Amino acid sequence: MQKFLVIQTAFIGDVVLATALIEKLHTHYPDARIDFLVRKGNESLLTGHPFLHEVLIWDKREHKLRNLKNLIRSVRKTKYDTVINVQRFAATGILTAFSKAKRTIGFDKNPLSFLFTKKIAHVVGNRHEIQRNQALIQALTGDQPASPRLYPAKSDEEKINPYKTKPYITISPASVWCTKQYPKEKWFSFLQHLPKEYTVYLLGAPSDKQLCEEIRLSHPKAINLSGELTFLQSAALMKEAEMNY
Repeated sequence: MQKFLVIQTAFIGDVVLATALIEKLHTHYPDARIDFLVRKGNESLLTGHPFLHEVLIWDKREHKLRNLKNLIRSVRKTKYDTVINVQRFAATGILTAFSKAKRTIGFDKNPLSFLFTKKIAHVVGNRHEIQRNQALIQALTGDQPASPRLYPAKSDEEKINPYKTKPYITISPASVWCTKQYPKEKWFSFLQHLPKEYTVYLLGAPSDKQLCEEIRLSHPKAINLSGELTFLQSAALMKEAEMNY
C-alpha cells in the first residue's frame, strides 16, 4: 500500500486549495494511505474527510521547534513512500528532507529543496494556485488538476438548514493579512447596491465579530454569524449561496 503525506501548514485558504491534491491522489491511488499535515487550528477543515487516513497537527504557537522535532520523529516512524510539501519555508523543508520517505517533493523556493528527491519550479504569473500545486504531483497523476473539496457532515448541513429559507449571499470580510482584506467602507458601498431581497450572512472567526458587526449595520437583512459556525458548517452554507464573497 502506497503511503502519502501532504504538508500545508499555512492558513485556511491555503489548506482548502491543497485539498485538490487529496482528490487527485485518491483518484489515481484509491487504496493508498493519504495523510495531511496542518497547523493547529485548521484541522477541523478536514474532519470526516473520506479520503484521509490521518490529519497530523503542528502547534506552531507554543513550543514550535519542540513540536516540529516530535513531528519529524512521528513521520519517520510511518515510513511514507512520498512526502509532498506545498509550502516554501525552511521548517517544513526540514520535515520533508528528514522524513525518511522514499520520495520527497517540494517547490524549488523552499530553502531545503536541494535535499528533496524532486524539486518543482514555483512559477508565479498566469497560473492558479491549484495548478501550481498540481505540478508537485504531475509525474504521479498527470497534469490535469482536480478541484478542491471539503466534506461537511450531515450534522453540519442540519445546523445551517434554518439559514437557507430565502435567497442569500455570504461575505467573509476578514483575513489574517490586512493586505488581503477589502476595506470595510467598500463593503458598505457594495451592500447599498445589493438587491434588498437577499439575506447577507457575514462569516468569520470569533475575532472577526466586531468587523462583521460594523458591516452588518449597513444592510437591513445582514446577519452576523462570525464565530457561530465551524469551518465545515460555513462551507455547507456557502455551497448553496447565490454568491460568496
